[in-house]
Amino acid sequence: MNAWDIIKKPVITEKSMQMLEENKYTFIVDMRANKPEIRKAVEELFKVKVSKVRTMRVKGKPKRFRASVGRTPDRKKAIITLEEGQKIELFEGM
Repeated sequence: MNAWDIIKKPVITEKSMQMLEENKYTFIVDMRANKPEIRKAVEELFKVKVSKVRTMRVKGKPKRFRASVGRTPDRKKAIITLEEGQKIELFEGM
């Protein structure tokens, strides 16, 4: 897997934007990726030093549209803590 396969997209929520002040960034990552792979992918893509990686699996929620019942897909989130003085430019305009 290359770095673009591991890091799918950033999470843009009110809580994740507050965590930027603590130098923590949140991403949706591949379900099969482990912490060392996620660390390597972030360092490779954004040219930063990662100090900590925390991951969690988020269960999909049940959804209903008219008569059909389904659920959103499960996903894996990673909270990346960068070393002091590092930042990811992707989040600068937010």
